[in-house]
Amino acid sequence: MSPADPADARFDPAALEAERSRLLSLAFRMLGTVADAEDAVQETYVRWYRMPRADQDAVENVAAWLTTAASRICLDLLGSARARRERYVGEWLPEPLPSGAAGRFGATASLLGSAPPDPLDRVTLDESVSTALLILLESLTPAERVAFVLHDVFAVPFAEVADAVGRSPEACRQLASSARRHVRDRRRHLDTGARHAEVVRAFMAASAGGDLETLVGLLDPAVQLHGDGGGLASAVRRPLVGADDVLRFLAGTVAKRPDLHVDLRETPDGLTLAAGVDGVIDTVMVFEVEGGRITRIWSMRNPEKLRLWNASGGAGA
Repeated sequence: MSPADPADARFDPAALEAERSRLLSLAFRMLGTVADAEDAVQETYVRWYRMPRADQDAVENVAAWLTTAASRICLDLLGSARARRERYVGEWLPEPLPSGAAGRFGATASLLGSAPPDPLDRVTLDESVSTALLILLESLTPAERVAFVLHDVFAVPFAEVADAVGRSPEACRQLASSARRHVRDRRRHLDTGARHAEVVRAFMAASAGGDLETLVGLLDPAVQLHGDGGGLASAVRRPLVGADDVLRFLAGTVAKRPDLHVDLRETPDGLTLAAGVDGVIDTVMVFEVEGGRITRIWSMRNPEKLRLWNASGGAGA
């Protein structure tokens, strides 16, 4: 088969396009928003199609090339993220995903078919798009985050991680190990699954019934409420700290919006509050629960980060 043979399966447009979902899954976990992930993946394809055919023919594994290219683009974006966040209006939060987005961002296999790391440490694909984990990943260096996502989430061998990060395999192993410790130390304290759902349901029931005593008991005394409006919707500009301030803010918000419809939905974040008017979701609240109490509430109000919740076909359902 000659280098220019169009029958070469590596250059089949359908086969190349089939990689897009996997790359979006990867980029979202690295960058934290759908828009940034889509931009990174689009740039990956642009770079591929701009390559001379002779250079394309030299690529033995196109999927691995696309993974490396996308990871390098994400690494560059993460390096400039701090400067961009300084221009962001209010606090920046990662984008919460509705359960209907799982098919788009919840790849079911590792990127390159490698054996998974230790199951005790491995972060599940669903958990890796949770708000709590994405916020934790924000505290890592760009190289740590890329190495962790590639290896611990998608089971990419360190030799391939090294190509993406531009460091030796051993250095990448250390980066992933450092990131893993941060994640493991935080994860072990959080309530998940049925326990998380129980607390969130109790909080919603107490809110609906005006049971202040129960509400105070369900909130950690040092609970924090974070908001992201992106300058496009009203939201707290700085985190609120303490049960009294958080409850006062939530009560005031509900009082101002008597027509607000509130629903609970199962998402990668566990049970999540979705609220809006006339069928349009304009607020999504994610709860972090620890020791039977709510320790953090992340309120997303930026409409650009709620597109999937209002997408046709019921992505947010």
